[in-house]
Amino acid sequence: MVQTKLDNDTTGDDLVIQLSNEIKHKVILVTGVSPGGLGAWFVEAIAKVSPKLVILASRDVKKALAIVTRIKEAKDGVETRILHLDTASLKSVRRAADEIREFPEAIDVLVNNIGIMATPYSKTEDGFESQWQTNYLGPFLFTNLIIDKVLASGPDGRVVNVSSEGYRGGGVRYHDYNFHDGDSYNPWVAYAASKTALILYTKELARRLGKMGLTTVSICPGAVMTGLQSHGAMEVFGAVVSLYRMLGDPKGWSAPNVLAPDKGIRNHVYAAFAPEIKDCNGCYFFDLEKLAVAEQDMAPWAAGCLEAKKTWELSEKLLNQKFDI
Repeated sequence: MVQTKLDNDTTGDDLVIQLSNEIKHKVILVTGVSPGGLGAWFVEAIAKVSPKLVILASRDVKKALAIVTRIKEAKDGVETRILHLDTASLKSVRRAADEIREFPEAIDVLVNNIGIMATPYSKTEDGFESQWQTNYLGPFLFTNLIIDKVLASGPDGRVVNVSSEGYRGGGVRYHDYNFHDGDSYNPWVAYAASKTALILYTKELARRLGKMGLTTVSICPGAVMTGLQSHGAMEVFGAVVSLYRMLGDPKGWSAPNVLAPDKGIRNHVYAAFAPEIKDCNGCYFFDLEKLAVAEQDMAPWAAGCLEAKKTWELSEKLLNQKFDI
């Protein structure tokens, strides 16, 4: 197997060219696609090498249409489809999953890119803390409801969950996921809980369905300036640095490496299409400049089969739905 070539200067576009044969003719579903975000950069990059179909899932259809226009201007002939999906609404998640199941095509690659970060305390219409549902519980439900469509693509079926190094701020709050209705709320701890849950879900999904050919990985895009930072631009990175220092992590004393979006999406491209990813099923990746697999450096709350199983079971309990997969 030929290894994908990466170095400090590698961009997402570079990887798209390298992996063009892995992208062509595939059906790719990306959630959380909105202008200025990594989802938009990612779909615009991969569209250049003619995938069979790109499905853009967004809570704002008008904004998704603007991205489709840019795709068509850059590469005529690429088929696109827009899916309305708001993971802050379980009703929306179920409706979107029903729509996907009606599509004639199998899904080769699902990228769960949707996310919010360090937002003020609020609850969704379903009664869950907003970051917990938007970043994790909604994607958990959506993925499980359409997983048969991914499995139908054959041994190359892949799920990529976009997590974050921010997970190091804390684990899943199994007994206080709603922060006592906000009384104990810390936006960064809530963000960390949702991103830890994604990492653990990735491990459990790989354990359950790896034998059926599914490859599932989680990634951190790195520190990328996108619309996600609407609650704090550069102070976002200051908060992350403070978190690292509190935890005694050496990264708290190193210069921040803020990436442009064209580098931020390289992790998306690598995880979604590099053939060698199959050998790392269930893994969490970050800092591709060093080709690092972060498993050996995981915080204890995001490692191990027991935590993964507990997170799965909590999710089923909260949704009042069992998934026999």
